[in-house]
Amino acid sequence: QVQLVESGGGLAQAGGSLRLSCAASGRTFSSYVMGWFRQALGKEREVVGTIRPSDGNTYDDDSVRGRFTIARDQAKNTAYLQMNSLKPEDTGVYYCAAKSRSYYSVTYSTAPYEYDYWGQGTQVTVSS
Repeated sequence: QVQLVESGGGLAQAGGSLRLSCAASGRTFSSYVMGWFRQALGKEREVVGTIRPSDGNTYDDDSVRGRFTIARDQAKNTAYLQMNSLKPEDTGVYYCAAKSRSYYSVTYSTAPYEYDYWGQGTQVTVSS
């Protein structure tokens, strides 16, 4: 069983920054595709970005490209989402997720159903 614990959410002003962290338990973090998703009130969960384990390549959704950066620290079993130039439309609950047994994945796994484990979510609110 893998547990994911997010931290770093909160309130920010438009144009500001926040960094989310996702700490994973277990010894196979290095084999997971890690994804960040968000869900605004009344909307479906959507991908923010993902990062592959083998090469560290990332996928960023168009809505955040150039503003958000995904990274992972294999030694710390932690994934990060650095969010800059925040906008009010970035408001929502942010979730990290792990797709297991995917070390050699050549895709970026952008759909929620592809993930096996989810964190509890952390609220991000951006005021205008």
